[in-house]
Amino acid sequence: MKIGKIFKVSGPLVVAENMDEANVYDVVRVGERGLVGEIIEMRGDRASIQVYEETSGIGPGDPVKTTGEPLSVELGPGIMECMFDGIQRPLNSIMEKVGNFLTKGVEVPSLDREKKWHFVPTAKVGDEVEGGTIIGAVQETSVISHKIMVPHGVKGKIKSINEGEFTVVETVAVVETENGDKEVMMMQKWPVRNGRPYKQKLNPVEPLVTGQRIIDTFFPVAKGGTACVPGPFGSGKTVVQHQLAKWGDAEIVVYVGCGERGNEMTDVLNEFPELIDPKTGESLMKRTTLIANTSNMPVAAREASIYTGLTLGEYFRDMGYSVAMMADSTSRWAEALREMSGRLEEMPGDEGYPAYLGSRAADIYERAGKVVCLGGEDREGALTMIGAVSPPGGDLSEPVTQATLRIVKVFWGLDSQLAYKRHFPAINWLNSYSLYNEKIGGWMNENVASDWTKLTTGAMALLQDEAKLEEIVRLVGIDALSESDRLKLEVAKSIREDYLMQNAFHEVDTFASLDKQYKMLRLILTFKDEAEKAIKAGVYLEKILKMEIRDRIARVKYIPESEMNRVDSVFDDLSKDMEKIISEEGVGNA
Repeated sequence: MKIGKIFKVSGPLVVAENMDEANVYDVVRVGERGLVGEIIEMRGDRASIQVYEETSGIGPGDPVKTTGEPLSVELGPGIMECMFDGIQRPLNSIMEKVGNFLTKGVEVPSLDREKKWHFVPTAKVGDEVEGGTIIGAVQETSVISHKIMVPHGVKGKIKSINEGEFTVVETVAVVETENGDKEVMMMQKWPVRNGRPYKQKLNPVEPLVTGQRIIDTFFPVAKGGTACVPGPFGSGKTVVQHQLAKWGDAEIVVYVGCGERGNEMTDVLNEFPELIDPKTGESLMKRTTLIANTSNMPVAAREASIYTGLTLGEYFRDMGYSVAMMADSTSRWAEALREMSGRLEEMPGDEGYPAYLGSRAADIYERAGKVVCLGGEDREGALTMIGAVSPPGGDLSEPVTQATLRIVKVFWGLDSQLAYKRHFPAINWLNSYSLYNEKIGGWMNENVASDWTKLTTGAMALLQDEAKLEEIVRLVGIDALSESDRLKLEVAKSIREDYLMQNAFHEVDTFASLDKQYKMLRLILTFKDEAEKAIKAGVYLEKILKMEIRDRIARVKYIPESEMNRVDSVFDDLSKDMEKIISEEGVGNA
């Protein structure tokens, strides 16, 4: 094979000549140290290469070798509980080998080649198999059974299959195909830029329950859906992403820190192992994999990190799991695209971003979905994609936000004004939307409460009325409002402060089940109905607002899930107290 030579170095972009045998998207080794790079453009025999490592110290004349393979990830036991960089280098293993800092040209396999896993076959000799068929399982962590699948492109009969202790590169089964026997091991490779195939894409109707009241109640995301969280600096994007990763009812979490601060990834690393998963009672890390590409790491690897995360997510989706992938933040990914595009001297689009920004963003989000997996068992898996966007100055009209909003179906718009008022999560209920509301509303009516949609619609109408009434109050003062309108303002305030505000760092309030959310919202709206009856009976609004039961309604959010019967007693006392105040005050005032 011909060896190319470096012609030009421009930051992470290296141009090499004598590369006519290479192809676009081939992985190459650059310089004497063999830095990892990927060809992104070919012009004649010159290849433009984005290098995923620091390029200082290499220069014209240094050798470039192509591997002839696209950028791929290794898929197999050992992914869970691990932390990788943007091109799936295991950071813990690298630290053990060379210390706390990434050394240029260091080579460590993504999956441990020495560790043995206990493989338990679920298929038997003579079974017909094809790409995606599950032939066995490995207990990867105490909560995740890692299904071993036949690689795509292999079809035939199982000739032999063995139970026992194997490394990821040892043969566990032999499949007899038309083209001869194929050895199947527990590890397979997949190019990150190609979506993994599936049999059929399904309509997502089941919600990804997050335990965050404003999301589950008003702006839900479906399992297999797409959502974006845009917001200015300090508005809480990362905390929202952390909450979704911690409490979302996905079975697998893939968290991609794409160009974020190193201390935020450190928070994830320190918090997740200590967090107890409410469903399993085990550490949250037992079902999580992290991809860390912090802001001080090579910029080109940011672009690859999201594709790496997607491929890992699709792999677990193909096993039949529900997977949630958090990308924090896609703006940093777009900045990496812009930098490489500028170095390639391409014609810039809006704000210097490349013209293909929209199509690349669509490529990413379209890989999410609920699917029927290949392999002949009609198992279903889902990959939910949630991307944070960091628009400069909070300007939602900038290109990355607009390109994202054209694709995703859920928009959680974070508001700096709410953040300044310490209202968290700072999701603006007047700007945000979810296009899954209708489908998920039907699911909620069937599985939570028959009047779920009616309650949420009524609560949102109150919040919208509050915005209109506040305009009147600003102009002519609150005394111009009728008692019923002033009651609306008070109930809307209760929805905002007692229901939508949620403390991510409070032991109880950090998560609310759908049952608790339903009871809390019904309690606030029941208070409104009872108060309207009292006003009609002649009770003054001031008397109603001073009732002790209002404080108890406000404190319901701090009642643990195990003591939800205490909420029912608040309902009973609300009715009794309102009847009492009507009998005492109503008749006299009337």
